[in-house]
Amino acid sequence: MIERFVALDLETTGLDPEKDSIIEVGAARIVNRRITGKFCALINPGRPLPERIVKLTGITDTMLASAPAAEPVLFALYDFLGTDILLGHNILFDYSFLKKYYSTKKMEFNRMGMDTLRLARKFCADRESKSLSSMCGYYHITNANAHRAYDDAVTAAGLFFKLAEEFGEADAGAFDPESLEFKPKKQGPITAAQKKYLNDLIKYHRMNINGLLEAVEKTQVEQLTKSEASRMIDRIILEFGKMV
Repeated sequence: MIERFVALDLETTGLDPEKDSIIEVGAARIVNRRITGKFCALINPGRPLPERIVKLTGITDTMLASAPAAEPVLFALYDFLGTDILLGHNILFDYSFLKKYYSTKKMEFNRMGMDTLRLARKFCADRESKSLSSMCGYYHITNANAHRAYDDAVTAAGLFFKLAEEFGEADAGAFDPESLEFKPKKQGPITAAQKKYLNDLIKYHRMNINGLLEAVEKTQVEQLTKSEASRMIDRIILEFGKMV
């Protein structure tokens, strides 16, 4: 039985890693069933949150207004994760968002993972719902802050150990980590129209946007992908307004 891994959970603006953004990261390093490291951070996605996400998570635009952009948080997370095995409830969802982000930064990110949702489907097939909250209710695992990243990550680790205690002796192989596979779509470069509009926005507001972009030199703007440029434009408009 694996005794060292990182339990991971993300909260996002939606379900599509190609279009949506991460708004919260929670991770706990587990060694011999004890938490030996913690990572928890909010991320400003540069766009208003969908109402359904606010209702689901309790995270609001106000809470994210002073949060950092993705880069410093996800670079720090990359260092925290190291090469450890990842664990989560539907871990491929979380992995796909991270894989997508790191691929845009030319960072290698290939990991092994263990999925408590897959285990719940295998061993608790008779249960109508295999959601994290439903499985926690069944095993009497307390999660005081459901749908918040760090709490869900720790809760998934607790569920993993409960399932292992009940089913691990009979089927130990089911609890072995597997390679996580997700292939992000190739991103096209910033378009000429985006480049012009983004530079015009920067000039119009005459702003120091270090929190949005490392610098405003033309060469850096040109290095953005089409989707990164779109998110950058949305964030500038959200924080500073449109050109009038």
